[in-house]
Amino acid sequence: MDIFLADDGFRIAGLPLHPLLVHATVVLTPLTALAVALAAVWPAARRRMGWAPPVAAAIVAGLVPVTVLAGQSLASTVGYTPAVLQHEALGLMLIPWTIALLITALLVQLQDRMLRRAAPGAARILRIAICAAALIAAAGTIVVTVLTGDAGARAVWGGV
Repeated sequence: MDIFLADDGFRIAGLPLHPLLVHATVVLTPLTALAVALAAVWPAARRRMGWAPPVAAAIVAGLVPVTVLAGQSLASTVGYTPAVLQHEALGLMLIPWTIALLITALLVQLQDRMLRRAAPGAARILRIAICAAALIAAAGTIVVTVLTGDAGARAVWGGV
């Protein structure tokens, strides 16, 4: 199986790459966001999951832009309808959310080390701030993923 950029877009074994990547993105992104949120609010879960949430967040932060690029390539082949443009705009919005998710996943994972060095009052504020940021990043990532997926489904299946 070859992955390559053909004249008509990103393809794997002759198939457009975007629909194949979308399945991984739609599954991994919300699961990763949920894992980051869980690690942020439950220290025992954070210890048990270890580095899995930040690693998954790094994978998602790399997967989403590749999926967007493959989608843009596919859109140039099938045409830019209003539904496709809406889907593309939402897909582009997902990139900064996944970057925020990665940053907060790292902060959640490293917070115990950071808190040991902080003054007691500052440690409490920092803990709350990291938790809040992680929950916001996770919620935003999930919402934009769902909206993007819905817009993509409507772009493909809306006329059926």
